[in-house]
Amino acid sequence: MASHVVVLDSSARRATVKTTPDKHLTDILHEACQKLGRNADSYGLKHNNKNLDLSRNVRLAGLSSGAKLDLVLSSRSPSAVSVALQLPEPDVKGSSRLTDTFPSNTTLWMVLRKFESSGEGVKYNFTARGVPVQNEQGNGSGRLYFETPIIQIMGRELSSFTDLQKSLVQLGYNSGSVLLRLTFRRTATLLEEAMSEIEQYFSEVESQNIKSSHGDTAAQAEPNLGIKDPVKTPGVVDAPAPAEPISPAVQSMSQKPSAPEPRLEPDVLDSANGESHLNIQRLVTVFAPPSSGVPKAAQQAFNEKDYEPTIDHAKIHQSRLAADGANKRLLSDTELSAQAAARAQRILDVKEVEIKVRFPDQMQAVAKFTSADTAKALYDFVRSLMIRENEPFSLRFSAASGPKIVPREPQDDVKLISGLGMAGRVLVNVVWENGASTEARRSNVLKEQYRQKAQEIVVEQIDTITADKEAQAPAKEVEKVGRERRGGVPKWLKLPGKK
Repeated sequence: MASHVVVLDSSARRATVKTTPDKHLTDILHEACQKLGRNADSYGLKHNNKNLDLSRNVRLAGLSSGAKLDLVLSSRSPSAVSVALQLPEPDVKGSSRLTDTFPSNTTLWMVLRKFESSGEGVKYNFTARGVPVQNEQGNGSGRLYFETPIIQIMGRELSSFTDLQKSLVQLGYNSGSVLLRLTFRRTATLLEEAMSEIEQYFSEVESQNIKSSHGDTAAQAEPNLGIKDPVKTPGVVDAPAPAEPISPAVQSMSQKPSAPEPRLEPDVLDSANGESHLNIQRLVTVFAPPSSGVPKAAQQAFNEKDYEPTIDHAKIHQSRLAADGANKRLLSDTELSAQAAARAQRILDVKEVEIKVRFPDQMQAVAKFTSADTAKALYDFVRSLMIRENEPFSLRFSAASGPKIVPREPQDDVKLISGLGMAGRVLVNVVWENGASTEARRSNVLKEQYRQKAQEIVVEQIDTITADKEAQAPAKEVEKVGRERRGGVPKWLKLPGKK
């Protein structure tokens, strides 16, 4: 049978492990992970694209000498394992075999403790047994010595307290059923000393768990302050792309006009009932629609070779495919809570957002909103700029998960920053609803006082880069010389005569 096996991880690193026919695959996994610097509890083994049963030994697994095994990530969710405990003859009280189902991350010690109280009206003692020591004449001190449980599983004997702290998954049992044969062996340790050591061990484990739970609670304190996830928020409805034609010339929010921006101070924002909502005034910048139907970006000269993929592009693409196809460890609960806390902190750090509202006639208005503003404030702001305030419309913007609709009544109390996830500069489109009149669709949208102050968006022209052309000139000369040399007559073909 196999004298050694080779374990390969996702980064093509290998570890050679010496084996014997009776060596279990779990021992091979632990040795390989120790050499590769990995946590054996998070990995499994594959051979010829098939998952290996880690509870078997090399002989039963059918591994040949020098077999190559792949180290793959295993599932972090515990699965159910059916466990049968075979009792020794002196401890049989009715049935000689106890059965129950346990999660795969349960230790053998906890399995014994569970079976101690699982009997109906029958109490067992597997973990706190004591026997007196007597001499040949039947006399003794009367003190009890600890009798340790011994579990035999698939030809393996687990007797020490450390071995009994191994879980079922560490022994290779992720699913299915397993038979545990129980026996006992007297030790030289007094019963009270053994019980105190066991109690001290579990108290230390419990204190470590409490410390880790406190750390998780502190990490989750920030996201539990009522901040909603900007990606999935109740009340934010997925919406298709706006049906209104959008000119690409004004789609960029990063364009800066060269002329000073005229800023308007509109009246206090009124709601549909004519009552003041936030009692604040916003500085508004209005831009006129594009004068040409052709985007200005399409009018600029460009180089066709900029769109031809190169070898470097192919290498980058292949490296990204390899990185996406590699096995990745799932994040733990602590890491997920840390990410949630960081995401919540980023939202709290955003104090102001600049929103550009684009109307159906391609007029645009830019204003700033704070973290206290809600969706109702945005709707009221848009209505205050429109001639026909009572016409039905909706506000749509693009989020990380796709197009979204800014919620209206009765869900318009959601915050723009913490609730909808707006940050930086956001483009919001005004889309007419089905109930809007034809006159509203065809006429101007903004009030006259805003249309008069509208300015053109000036796109800065980028100078054409000529460095590429200069760099290509010597290459063309070299290519020309190379063609001349290739087209000449070789020396060995020249005939005798004039040289």
